[in-house]
Amino acid sequence: MKFSLIICTYMRPEPLLKLLQSVQLQSAYPDEILIVDGSLNNKTETVLQKGQFENLKYFLVDNENRGLTRQRNFGIKKVNDESEIICFLDDDTVLETDYFQKIIETYNIFPDALGVGGYIFNEVKWEKTPDSYIPKTFEFYFDGWKRLDGSRFVLRKKLNLDSDCLPGFSPNFSHGRSVGFLPPSNKIYKVEQLMGGVSSFRKTVFDKLYFSTYFEGYGLYEDADFTIRVSKIGNLYLNTATKLSHFHASSGRPNQYKYGKMVVRNGWYVWRIKNPNPKFEDRFKWNTITILLTLIRFTNTFTGNNKKEAFTETMGRTIGWWSLLFSKPKIEK
Repeated sequence: MKFSLIICTYMRPEPLLKLLQSVQLQSAYPDEILIVDGSLNNKTETVLQKGQFENLKYFLVDNENRGLTRQRNFGIKKVNDESEIICFLDDDTVLETDYFQKIIETYNIFPDALGVGGYIFNEVKWEKTPDSYIPKTFEFYFDGWKRLDGSRFVLRKKLNLDSDCLPGFSPNFSHGRSVGFLPPSNKIYKVEQLMGGVSSFRKTVFDKLYFSTYFEGYGLYEDADFTIRVSKIGNLYLNTATKLSHFHASSGRPNQYKYGKMVVRNGWYVWRIKNPNPKFEDRFKWNTITILLTLIRFTNTFTGNNKKEAFTETMGRTIGWWSLLFSKPKIEK
């Protein structure tokens, strides 16, 4: 099964180099690697010249094609016609040596799969539990594993605002639990959403769908939008044995005000992709949770280590929510 790898990058030459070094060690190597670079300088190109990476093609895009979703769409159009699978990786990830092997194996196990996601294993500490284990309020439990639950989810549970769906599925009021709440069980789970920076899809998917250019620049939640649309026409899976690490490089990220605004407006957009005509209860829960999360972020202004960032993000979230009253995002058909 021939497969291509697309890595979209922006001003992160050193993290990209570490990723490519981990790609070199793969038991199954990509038939082509497309680097789509939106950087404003030539540092990434210079770094790539230090290593001899087999099957690598480099593209420096102009402003018209800059931004995560635009760069992905640009890369898709450059993929070899013979490729059957297109893999996407964030430029600040590092792979375990059998990452691509496990991805391809999953497509062989599930021939109906339109997409398969990898599993980030370095961000959360999980514990295996006895079969009879009863989780505590501050814990999240799933499929025989437990982890500490975030304060926002603990509060939502107390207010009866927690997600009523399995991890990787979005409730009708959105604000669900991502695939990050699936445990390291080495099992394969059917999901509705994948993380875009650790994903793969059959090339035929892109005969019908592309990444939405509504999500400009950093592209927050662009993966939720795309994979929800894909899941409406076929099945998606996440293989928790397909492991990689994510290191969240700070370079290339938007300022906290813009980020906060995107959290709300892009979140509203994804909610309406999943549920175009929400009932009153769905509207109430989406808005209540959005306001609640904004208030929680505001408390970090007094209790957190980065007080200024917390305040500016809170302002972004607040302006983003009020802006929906006057100017809602236009949903692309």
